[in-house]
Order: sequence, then C-alpha cells, then structure tokens
Amino acid sequence: MITVTHRRYVPYAHAHYAGNLVDGAYSLGLFGDVATEVCIRMDGDEGLFASYSDVQFKAPVQAGDVLEVTATVTKVGTRSRLIDFASVVVCRGTGGSAAEVLAEPIVAVTATGTVVVPPKS
Repeated sequence: MITVTHRRYVPYAHAHYAGNLVDGAYSLGLFGDVATEVCIRMDGDEGLFASYSDVQFKAPVQAGDVLEVTATVTKVGTRSRLIDFASVVVCRGTGGSAAEVLAEPIVAVTATGTVVVPPKS
C-alpha cells in the first residue's frame, strides 16, 4: 500500500480558543490535503472524500505546533480507497518565538476515511 506524509506549521491565526487551542477541524482539513496526494499518486486524479468512519480527538493542537499528518491506504476497491490518518504534534511552541522538537511526539487526531476516484477508462 502507499503512505503519504505532510508537515505543517500551525499559525497563530488559526487559534480559536483560550490557550491558543486550534479546533479539531484543522486536522481534518489536513487529512483532506494528504488524501488528495494519495489519490494523485495512486490514480492520477485528486479524488473526492466520501466519508469518515471514525475520528478520535486524542490531544489538543495548539498554535505554534508542527504537525506531521500521515495517510496510509489500507484497502483498495474498484473506485474506493480506505485510508488511516494520523495527525501528530512533532514540535511545540514554548513561549514567545521559542519552540522545541518533542522527544515523544503527541498523537493528536486519528481517523479512518474513504475516498473515491473516477473509474478507469
């Protein structure tokens, strides 16, 4: 199967809550981005996200984090692709402009979703 990984800095403009917390939809949007690359690499098409069968918010995402977002295809149908996703905090801001690489990355969000692609010609 195929695995695709993106890294993204979470800008402070995306903080919506006290403590510079970012809403859970931020990671879901990144899952859509990484799923698009999966479809391009596998099928030469951007594909469409059909559904999530599971989403788990396990830890907060904060402005100033660096996220590593991974998509791993676990099942391939005729037009569908089942994908496992993970959004993991690998760096975290520590105040002002200071930040650190985390010795132990923090799994923030996991999900399973399905994308569909056009039929082969």
